Amino acid sequence: MAGSKGRVGVIGLGTMGGAVARNLAERGWTVFGYDVSPQRIDEARSARVQVVDSPAAVAAEAESVLTSLPSAAALHDVVRQIAERAPGGRVVAELSTLALEDKMRAEATLRAAGHVMLDCPLSGTGAQAANRDLVVYASGDSERISALHDVFMDFGRSASDVGAFGNGTKMKFVANLLVAINNVASAEAMVLGMKAGLPPQQIIELVSAGAGNSRIFELRAPLMAEQRYEPATMSIGLWQKDMRVIDEFARQLGCPTPLFTATESVYRAALANGQESQDTASVCTVLENMAGLQRS
Repeated sequence: MAGSKGRVGVIGLGTMGGAVARNLAERGWTVFGYDVSPQRIDEARSARVQVVDSPAAVAAEAESVLTSLPSAAALHDVVRQIAERAPGGRVVAELSTLALEDKMRAEATLRAAGHVMLDCPLSGTGAQAANRDLVVYASGDSERISALHDVFMDFGRSASDVGAFGNGTKMKFVANLLVAINNVASAEAMVLGMKAGLPPQQIIELVSAGAGNSRIFELRAPLMAEQRYEPATMSIGLWQKDMRVIDEFARQLGCPTPLFTATESVYRAALANGQESQDTASVCTVLENMAGLQRS
């Protein structure tokens, strides 16, 4: 029966947060949600999410709150409202990919107000979120992470406690560095094969069966083959935020990232071509242009 598992809040009902809220509602949680977008609110209501009028109102209804937000500014605004107006003792699991410094600042604000914040970024695309195929990198208070395990497993396929607060974000940076590289590498391989006259579907089938396969190739190569870049599972524009925080993190550590750095020009070219709203798989078109490859 809907709502039988308990109450949980979701703040930020975009591609990822909206899928999380919908999956939780479908699997028996009473979900309270908030977003600034009327479109996202309508989508959430149609998925049986009980929409309220502020982040603090979400925290008033549910002791466990998940936040999935597009920017550091949005995070700090949400945290301020919860700290100032919500009842004490809330657990806020932050799912976004943001700079570690911003997560640390938000954690300190909530802790001072009597709440607990967990750093729990997600690995996966919007399409994976819709299919409960996300991986949760949870970090912070281990008891609170354990208490949220059932919540995590009702919108994802695995959840791991990776230790002290902030380790989740560090792990997400490592994973997304590989995503950035593998996405461009997948496009490069597809363009090479198509330029050589191989059918796109054949390339996908045989690469997927061999040693060169990757999860990103499996997810993005079909989009490249079909030239299907909208609606985006992760847009080029939003992906640039992730690229920036990874680059800044690596620079702070003094860690060279030559392959990651090499992909940046390809993503920038896609932005310059007006592909901000398209899926990151659309970097394939940049490499097609460079190769002089014409497709119908």
